[in-house]
Amino acid sequence: MTWTAPELARPSHLLVGDERSMVRAMLDQQRAILLWKCRGLTAEQLVIRSVEPSSLSLLGLVRHMTDVERAWFRVRAAQQEVRFEYSTEQNQDGEFDDVDTADAARDIALYRNEIELCEAAVAPLTLDHSFIHPRTGREISLRWIYLHMIEEYARHNGHADLLRERIDGETGE
Repeated sequence: MTWTAPELARPSHLLVGDERSMVRAMLDQQRAILLWKCRGLTAEQLVIRSVEPSSLSLLGLVRHMTDVERAWFRVRAAQQEVRFEYSTEQNQDGEFDDVDTADAARDIALYRNEIELCEAAVAPLTLDHSFIHPRTGREISLRWIYLHMIEEYARHNGHADLLRERIDGETGE
């Protein structure tokens, strides 16, 4: 039997709540949209590229967001010492470039697990918690990370929409 990306129940929209609940709910919506764009596709379909010379694929986006989640929430905000899953100094675009030999089921499961690890890492921190970005030297708050991640997902979910349409003709809702 051929593996396909699992179906998922998308979270309902939170329309009223405190600031943290609202930004978390909006981010969870964006996370779910990325997985929703992958649902029902085979591993072979998930690695179909957009157009040359781009290395963009749905699985590449999932892998990219795994590393992005880890970087912002666990490494920077929570100051955990963890390595990136796909990108390295020698292969900075490994999340996109190495999808042809990837295990899609593993990568999607790893992505879902990373989200849980990220949320657990920042759960004790307030939105006002801040740190100094190691490369820019600028102070950044957890609030900014949540807002940035919503923006990052929204942009990539637009890419995912176009990729999905190319694969099987399916478009948004």
